[in-house]
Amino acid sequence: MQKKSAEKSFIQLLKIMDELRQQCPWDKKQTMESLRYLSIEEMYELSDAILEKNNDEIKNELGDLLLHIVFYARIASENNTFDISDVINTICDKLIHRHPHIYGDVEVADEIEVKKNWEKLKLKEGKKSVLEGVPNSLPAMVKAFRIQEKVRGVGFDWDNTLQVLEKVKEELKELEEEIEKKNAESIESEFGDLLFALINYARFVDINPDDALEKCNKRFINRFQIMESNLKKEGKDLSEMKLEEMEKYWQLAKQESLNQ
Repeated sequence: MQKKSAEKSFIQLLKIMDELRQQCPWDKKQTMESLRYLSIEEMYELSDAILEKNNDEIKNELGDLLLHIVFYARIASENNTFDISDVINTICDKLIHRHPHIYGDVEVADEIEVKKNWEKLKLKEGKKSVLEGVPNSLPAMVKAFRIQEKVRGVGFDWDNTLQVLEKVKEELKELEEEIEKKNAESIESEFGDLLFALINYARFVDINPDDALEKCNKRFINRFQIMESNLKKEGKDLSEMKLEEMEKYWQLAKQESLNQ
């Protein structure tokens, strides 16, 4: 079977969306508000597929997201607000405008300069702050990472990794001091500062902290479930075991997971 072109495939998707909106009881009822939480769910499913390096699932989840984009545009077109052409034209215009090193006469040395130019152009477009583009509803760790990337774009950043590591150590010391004082409010504040510094350090060593934590979560779940399975085979109850014995089975599960 001959593979259809991207243009033909997209036209078919638009046609299907029109038919569903006109004929399907569920699709008829949907609004932007009702689709919103579903779109968020699809983004998390895509994120999982990317972390699992499952290309088939990545393809499927990208399709689901594309459907949502087309769906939102279809709903808007019914109110004469905008349509899918407006959506595409807007992003095309934005990309051309914000890449003067490709579509203009600006010269850049590397991706850092590209990001700096991007933020400068956004401010010229009417943004009052470089942080305006950081959504309020982002998960806290992702938001911290994006905040740091944004301010880096205008030069507000550390010079090297060693400086950031020293900041991490400084924040850890301040947290320990507040824990000794047993000041709950200050402990929370210093703990937040430590997390923010660690996220900054992750950025400097080219690690996405959210990805790193999620992979750690997955490793822990896998090892814990292996430990539970091994204990069940031996007729042992985890809740009745001492910590030292748990540690023995945990290390065995850890080794078993490495051999998977």
